[in-house]
Amino acid sequence: MSGASSFSAKFPQKILFAREMDSTLATDPGLIDSAGVYLRLGLIIEGKRLRKKPPPVLSRLASSLERCVLMNDEKLPEMKEPETVFDGRCTPEISIGHYLDRIFNYSGCSPSCFVIAHIYIHLFLQRTRALLNPLNVHRLLITTVMLAAKVFDDRYYNNAYYARVGGVSTRELNRLEMKLLFTLDFKLQVDPPTFHTHCCQLEKQNSEGFKIEWPIGEVCRARKRDLAKQHTRASLLSNDCALIWNS
Repeated sequence: MSGASSFSAKFPQKILFAREMDSTLATDPGLIDSAGVYLRLGLIIEGKRLRKKPPPVLSRLASSLERCVLMNDEKLPEMKEPETVFDGRCTPEISIGHYLDRIFNYSGCSPSCFVIAHIYIHLFLQRTRALLNPLNVHRLLITTVMLAAKVFDDRYYNNAYYARVGGVSTRELNRLEMKLLFTLDFKLQVDPPTFHTHCCQLEKQNSEGFKIEWPIGEVCRARKRDLAKQHTRASLLSNDCALIWNS
């Protein structure tokens, strides 16, 4: 099966990750209020209610990633070449929040996949010693969410479809997927305590009251405007010095 409207079948021995994780955590006395955390993040829904809006986990994940990117922005040296294969040449115009909404709306993956994506990104950055920045965050997101859906969801779209959703070519997404797999040493299973810990971290993003003032693209554009102004002032100063020197 192929194409944007087709689903790829999942291996029969795997079961739905969200249900498995919830049942496991419910029997673990060390993980208290796991069901409450999942409800608040929108990973599970009470009763048979239909989901009318994106789950809160998307906004929490966006807040966490935006925060990390803004903190790293001042640490990043001027790079002529990308640090990793995930680094693009320019910053995407779409914000992280809108990008996550787009992935969720078009991929049909379970909300738990975004928690798993958060874990994969953390492991990737830890093993490569790379910094999350405006050039790599979007590619890391589309790759990790796609991989999480393949591992933990019963059904998922193929790479070509995810490439269209993420705004990259199929060839590039295939390359990013292989890089991520080898970096993680193909160890993609996530144990319940780790999943629960990251859920609590994401939920905490909102309780700390962190607000994103600008999208990533706007921050970068503001920096470019500041650099342009500095260059203009330097040029004017140079011209003034030349006039003084020649007078």
